[in-house]
Parts: sequence; C-alpha cells; structure tokens
Amino acid sequence: MRKDSRLSRVLHILVHLSSSDEPVTSETLAAMLRTNAVVVRRTMALLREKGFVQSAKGHKGGWTALKPLSQITLLDIHQALGESSVFTIGLTDEHNNCRIEHAVNHALQETMEEAQSLLLKRFSEITLDSFAVL
Repeated sequence: MRKDSRLSRVLHILVHLSSSDEPVTSETLAAMLRTNAVVVRRTMALLREKGFVQSAKGHKGGWTALKPLSQITLLDIHQALGESSVFTIGLTDEHNNCRIEHAVNHALQETMEEAQSLLLKRFSEITLDSFAVL
C-alpha cells in the first residue's frame, strides 16, 4: 500500500521557505524533495488558496511564506491538502450479507474514527515553528 507523504513534504517546504530571504522556485523545491516541479506547483497551489504561501512569476520569482510558522498548525496543513483520512486502512465490502464482516467493519471503523479524532486534536496543538531547527 502506497504511503501519502504530502504532509511531511509540505512541512519540510514550509520550514525551508520561512528561513529563506528570497522566493524559492518550484524547481529548487522539487530537486530538494526529489520529485517533479509540476507536483510541487500543484501542492503549493493548495497552500496558496489557504493563504499560507504566495508565488511570483518571472525572474526572481518563486514561492514565499506568508504566515509565521508559529501561526500554522499541523491540522491547518492537513486540511489545506484536502486530506479526508489519516489512515489508509480500508474496510472490506465483499460480503455485504455477512454478519461477521459487518461486526469487523463496525469495530474497525469505530476504532479508526476514535484514533483519527485524537490524532487530529494533537495536530491542532502543534505549530510548525516546533520543526524549525535552524
């Protein structure tokens, strides 16, 4: 099962942006993350929509942070990325008439919702400045 690493990658980018005196290009960020600049631009556009970053085109253009890291939480970024669930565990629906499947799914769903609620609460308590070890 493929992991979604966008959250950790975006956190990495935001900490770097906050310490930069100049805009950072998508190409530079992509090289740092070993990905494609188009992927960076798409992801950063989500953050721009929420007012965390801005971009400028042309010579000396690139991405800059708009808010101090102390004003941004993990939950803010999680939500900006449009994440619906923090878990990639899926429930089965192959045997709709099976009582055991229903019981298992109910128990897993309830437990995952409780765990997600606790995790998201903790996300709301952690600001990005706690990662800035610069």
